[in-house]
Amino acid sequence: MSNYKFILSGGGTGGHIYPAIAIANELKSRYPNAEFLFVGAKDKMEMEKVPQAGYKIKGLWISGLQRKLTFKNLMFPIKLINSMIEARKIVRTFKPDMAIGTGGFASGPLLKVASSEGVKCVIQEQNSYPGITNKLLAPKVEKVFVAYDDLDRFFPKDKIVKTGNPVRQDLLGVDDNKEAGLKLFDLDAHKKTLLVLGGSLGARRINQLIERELEFFKAHDIQVIWQCGRFYYEEYKHYESESVKVLAFLNEMDKAYGAADVIISRAGASSVSELCIVGKPVIFIPSPNVAEDHQTKNAKSVADKGGALLINEKDLDNEFQQGFKALITSKDRMEELGVNIKKLALPDATKHIVDEIEIILNKN
Repeated sequence: MSNYKFILSGGGTGGHIYPAIAIANELKSRYPNAEFLFVGAKDKMEMEKVPQAGYKIKGLWISGLQRKLTFKNLMFPIKLINSMIEARKIVRTFKPDMAIGTGGFASGPLLKVASSEGVKCVIQEQNSYPGITNKLLAPKVEKVFVAYDDLDRFFPKDKIVKTGNPVRQDLLGVDDNKEAGLKLFDLDAHKKTLLVLGGSLGARRINQLIERELEFFKAHDIQVIWQCGRFYYEEYKHYESESVKVLAFLNEMDKAYGAADVIISRAGASSVSELCIVGKPVIFIPSPNVAEDHQTKNAKSVADKGGALLINEKDLDNEFQQGFKALITSKDRMEELGVNIKKLALPDATKHIVDEIEIILNKN
């Protein structure tokens, strides 16, 4: 049977959206006649990104719980009930053969309803510390696809399959893009290059750090590709120079990674998975403002295996210069970090996930 119907839900951030799109793309390559429908949260970025990838999407009126008492929290029960009703209508109309959740607000109601309607369900958990949605859904699904070890603390052991996180295939072999990357950004091949990644929106604390350390980088002959995010571009674009390239977005990530000798990054699950495949020395500066502090846990899981340096935001003033200088001046240390992080890479995650989905579909 090749005319399967797949319903996918994941959103709120790129870390939930892009894995869902990658899984859909792999399914589509195997089942060209299959039908796909995404379900997201009405006011979130998936409503734009999914159609750009060529898929239909329906939106639910849903959002997450805030950490403190707010009007949004008071509205949550109403939104949840509304979303459950809408999700049931969508599932009964579309009649999917399988529902796939990658985390985020909308995947909770959608997969809860789908499982109650007898639809086979799977979830993909990107982080080393699962979000509440996937923890609640786990008992209802066939399989839980994970990227880290020791998640049987949160999920039934017999349902866990370690696959890794789906990533862009153009990241395989970025070393071949060194010359092309330096040319694209008009950089000097004789200098070391620092790539700074703050996410598509940007990371205020990382931007403040880079602004403060520009003279330090200059003194050590370091050139910088600084992806500051669209929220901050106007604030920092005046630092553009021969050795500092300031960008709101990075459209050609493979070339940016190729040009880099050292990378500074947040520690969202998708970023960590990409950086493992890239295999360059990384300094993680995790965001402390995320649910369950999962970025710190993601970064620590790599740092504990000797694959990266971890500096918390609160320690940047005291530890950054010393840590960065010790790394950039030691060829052996840079090679060691690059080799160790590469060992953690799972480049075939998307194929592995879809292989498992096929096994479940063929159980009929």
